Amino acid sequence: MNKCVYVADGEFQRLDVFLAETAEITRSRAQKLIEGGNVELNGNAEKAKHPVRCGDVVSVVFPEPEEISLEPENIPLDIVYQDESIAVINKQQGLTVHAGNGEKSGTLVNALLYHLDSLSGINGVIRPGIVHRIDKDTSGLLVVAKNDKAHLSLSEQIANKTCARTYIALLTGVLSDDSGHIETLIDRSPKDRTAMAVSYDKGRLAITDYTVLKRYPEYTLCEFRLHTGRTHQIRVHAKYLGHPIVGDKTYGSKNQKFRLDGQLLHACRLELNHPETGQRMTFEAPLPDYFARVLEILDNKNA
Repeated sequence: MNKCVYVADGEFQRLDVFLAETAEITRSRAQKLIEGGNVELNGNAEKAKHPVRCGDVVSVVFPEPEEISLEPENIPLDIVYQDESIAVINKQQGLTVHAGNGEKSGTLVNALLYHLDSLSGINGVIRPGIVHRIDKDTSGLLVVAKNDKAHLSLSEQIANKTCARTYIALLTGVLSDDSGHIETLIDRSPKDRTAMAVSYDKGRLAITDYTVLKRYPEYTLCEFRLHTGRTHQIRVHAKYLGHPIVGDKTYGSKNQKFRLDGQLLHACRLELNHPETGQRMTFEAPLPDYFARVLEILDNKNA
């Protein structure tokens, strides 16, 4: 059995809809899990049609289809901070956060199992310690829970928006506004089920604020602040603005002028309350070398 716990970060009309979207499973499978008594809402068994409110805790026991074990791997990690409750990692570009789609090695989780002495078990054997994710080709900060108490605290902070996440991205083209607020629905793209897209009639609420840091003749350096944590949220919202992130092949920027391996998107700052002490903590990570190199090229050209 594989038990996972999810904290709702929005309002959902039905429990099965919340579970399908959050656990990334089909709605029919979500309904079968609920009917089979594998799902509890705030500690109680509820029907699939029961509403889910922001802050509700949904626990799910997933029957294991096969025996899966992940091996610790000595993959280099930049551990920014660590104590008995949490670890903050500056993830490198190209590193997948956890196993999936048959991938059982070479992930951040494999590296965490090697470098850390403990991880929370709430997200099961595939995603131990993982509270939130960063895309494979996005770099930067994420927090890892080392015990279940810390995991629940961090999940609640993300749901209640007291955990602040800030990113820096280089966008194609020149944004005219100095700052802006983006509030849309995001759902699976009808044209490509592996991608996400802004939707006008269904999906999950996604909120992002942005501020222009610097303009170049053909590019804009922007800071993005997440208020929700949808899959590919900043990348989708950048495309929605008409200015996809440089190097992001999935969402419309095939710019290979800089010979990049992925998008120029970096999680530069993370703010949270420590699960044990309640102390407000802020972590920052400098731009990776390949990102800084591109900005240096643009600065020199602009000069």
